Amino acid sequence: MKQLHERAHELLEQKAVSVIIGYGEGTEGRVRPVFIRTLEAVRLLVWDDRCRVNLAVYLNKPEIRKFGFPIAVVSTPATVRTIVQLIAEHQLSIGDVVVLVRENDTVRALIQKEDLEQYARNNPVIFPPFVIEEIELLKKMSIEERFTYWQEELAKCFKCYACRAACPLCYCEKCITDVNQPQWVCVAPHPVGVFEWHINRAMHLAGRCIECGSCTIACPVGIPIALLTIEATRVVKEEFAFTPGIDCNAPSALSTFRVDDKETFIR
Repeated sequence: MKQLHERAHELLEQKAVSVIIGYGEGTEGRVRPVFIRTLEAVRLLVWDDRCRVNLAVYLNKPEIRKFGFPIAVVSTPATVRTIVQLIAEHQLSIGDVVVLVRENDTVRALIQKEDLEQYARNNPVIFPPFVIEEIELLKKMSIEERFTYWQEELAKCFKCYACRAACPLCYCEKCITDVNQPQWVCVAPHPVGVFEWHINRAMHLAGRCIECGSCTIACPVGIPIALLTIEATRVVKEEFAFTPGIDCNAPSALSTFRVDDKETFIR
């Protein structure tokens, strides 16, 4: 913690960043996002195993951007990969973000493209054990069993869109669910509308999902919704050898055509 406080103090004192997005103590033993702009507030920063939510989600918020770049972000491996992916998708530029990571008992600031990519490649996103168990459980299911599983899980959904709000790669100014002329996705929280929403979201994140799990963490009814986007991204990786979040100049997996694609995924 001391190293984080010292680095944050240094960045603000030198006016190297406009704001530091990090974690602070919340209620009931949880952490919450904090936005540090003064030297006195640096002491509010905490960094421990509770800090799992992907803070990169705030980088596209107008309320944060108005402070001006560069912005510092206390980052997990998933957050670093998200920032790399946002750069690849032209939502951020190199130098917009000072990425604070823990490395060898110190706090290191990543700014340059090469440093971001190297850290992203060398530090994979690690799932909690229960997530790995859920992924393995779904793999063993037949198509019919999976369909039943998701019917039961999505029956809980009342379309609050917390998953969308928590996802740093759901940054569209107007989501497909908000379009009503024509209406692509039914807005009602009944089985059809819920399935349309979650399948559309999974398809939009295929080849882009960093697998941070923030959507599942945010879900108020405990739907493991991240499993859908994780699987969609893993299919893209398997079929097209594409991993998001490790190359600042990577093309979009679903808008890139190669003449040597074998198209074995078409059945």
